[in-house]
Amino acid sequence: MAIHPLEALSASEITTAVKLFREHHSDEQAFFSSIGIKEPNKQDVLHEKQIPRVVRLTGVDQQADGGFVSMVDVTENKVLATSRVPLDAQVAYNYADFGIAIMLTKSNTQWLDAVSARGVDVSSDEALALIQIDPWPAGGYAHDSIPKGHRALRCIAFVREDATDNGYARPIHGLIAHVDVTAKTVTHVEDSGVVPMPTASGRFDSESQSSIRSDLKPLEITQPEGASFQVSGNKISWQGFEVRASVHPVSGLVLHELSLQQRPILYRAALSEMVVPYGDSDPMHSWKHVLDASEYNMGTMINSLKLGCDCLGEIHYLDSHQVTFDGKPKTVENAICIHEEDYGIQWKHYDSSSQTTEVRRSRRLVISSVFTVGNYDYGFYWYLYLDGTIQMEVKLTGIVGISVFTEETYNPAQSPVIGENLSSPVHQHLFCFRLDWHLDGGTNSLFENQIEVMPMSTQNPEGTQFQSVSRPLTTESEAIRDNAPHVSRNWKVVNPASKNKWGVPVAYKLLPAASPTLFAQAGSQVAQRAAFASHNLWATPFKEDELSAAGANTVMHAGQGGLAEITAGNRDIDDCDLVMWHTVALTHVPRPEDWPVMPVEYTGFHLIPVGFFDQNPTLDLPRKCEE
Repeated sequence: MAIHPLEALSASEITTAVKLFREHHSDEQAFFSSIGIKEPNKQDVLHEKQIPRVVRLTGVDQQADGGFVSMVDVTENKVLATSRVPLDAQVAYNYADFGIAIMLTKSNTQWLDAVSARGVDVSSDEALALIQIDPWPAGGYAHDSIPKGHRALRCIAFVREDATDNGYARPIHGLIAHVDVTAKTVTHVEDSGVVPMPTASGRFDSESQSSIRSDLKPLEITQPEGASFQVSGNKISWQGFEVRASVHPVSGLVLHELSLQQRPILYRAALSEMVVPYGDSDPMHSWKHVLDASEYNMGTMINSLKLGCDCLGEIHYLDSHQVTFDGKPKTVENAICIHEEDYGIQWKHYDSSSQTTEVRRSRRLVISSVFTVGNYDYGFYWYLYLDGTIQMEVKLTGIVGISVFTEETYNPAQSPVIGENLSSPVHQHLFCFRLDWHLDGGTNSLFENQIEVMPMSTQNPEGTQFQSVSRPLTTESEAIRDNAPHVSRNWKVVNPASKNKWGVPVAYKLLPAASPTLFAQAGSQVAQRAAFASHNLWATPFKEDELSAAGANTVMHAGQGGLAEITAGNRDIDDCDLVMWHTVALTHVPRPEDWPVMPVEYTGFHLIPVGFFDQNPTLDLPRKCEE
């Protein structure tokens, strides 16, 4: 049986792709950054054509450029093409890059002397093993000692009590190693002054707590007749919804061919890019603005989920197959979790005349994955609801960035206290989602809707009236928009050729969260490299190679290829193959409750049917709550 072109990559396909690449590529020092299925032609998929399985393999080698991108046909067993990436926009970092940076830092005499000056033991391999090095991307603010075009990382460090300690509780503050990965050398050790090492424990495991709650009674989730969804390969079916789920190296959790009652809604929906800019003036943080998705290949940092911890109920898992930096297949078991959740009431009404009540329970299908990028953990949760609503919820947890402060250096406006001599910088998390629409199987248009307060008049003598107004957004420049909660602004995707029973074109609306945009000044390196974050909405006509909100290759880049450049031509987006880009964000002002591990914070958005149905689509739900 032919493999569907959107099925997840298998371990055997990875082995085949790497073997074919190495036979075609003479450089034995190639280190791989990622592997994934090349997105097949959209129309070929929609028309169910037989499509070869083509693998996209990226990495670096000994050539003095930004790395390679190789397309390998694992159906016909041949390398189709290998292109080189320019120095000014390189492929994502890989674990060989990180390993080189850590090794170079720990063997640098100047760095070791600076660590020792802070009272940290560096006298043995055992002592050095307790020093945790975190390599950070150097793009945007690469040190002057790094030649232009060289691959670079900044290394910051922490000290553990032992191997199981919280790796971020004891920062070696004021010390940064600038590493030229291309030249394999530490070019500069930045030392802004010795700050005493913190001594308080930062452990958050159960064994380290003085007591554990004993009054929480069991709360069991059971489905004695099994789950209501079915999974075949990576295709999921539930209550009229059908969708394919997979893991992409950059986008992480991806949904393809999402439909409801055999009516298409979205061809592809996934994170496109994210950025985490810090607002603190401290030299340990002022340069931080990682493009976590593309610089690190966030999809390669996916967690293996375990029953009873990350998901509850009747669960089906999907694995993710990846490539290690040296070309071996790696399987992350239980990478995608699929399960159902009760979600309270779907609808209810009490009739006071007849004293009768009608109420139905809601539930949702959950498709989720969790990714750990350094100190932060990000959960991405797609929810499908019985009434046709689709929700994306981002859950942020993990460990906040840390500074050690003294009485003289404490700066609460930019880095509030969270623990003993510890503060955490104010920062943002901005996520840009790419939504490739295929609403009711046709071309789509975009409208902006908001509430307009009507002026005082003879028709509105009390000044109480308001109305919903809608205007079309027909060009890329018109569709660069921001949230406006004060007027209940939302955006609606319409299929002009498909009308409901009432003669109105079917639609879905994007209901945004009350989300900020990027705070960094427009001319800053951050704003140039992450221009997508400067607005909540963008829209483009579909183009096959436009998947990346910040550009296809972002290591060491200055912002080229991102949404600002993509939309510069101001193309027509009216009644087209429409792609919407939506940036959601939260601004994190850390608090003591965020230490030593951060309770989940949330952001996201909803996609809600508007005239997609002729009436409430959940009237047929069974009544199962009799006394």
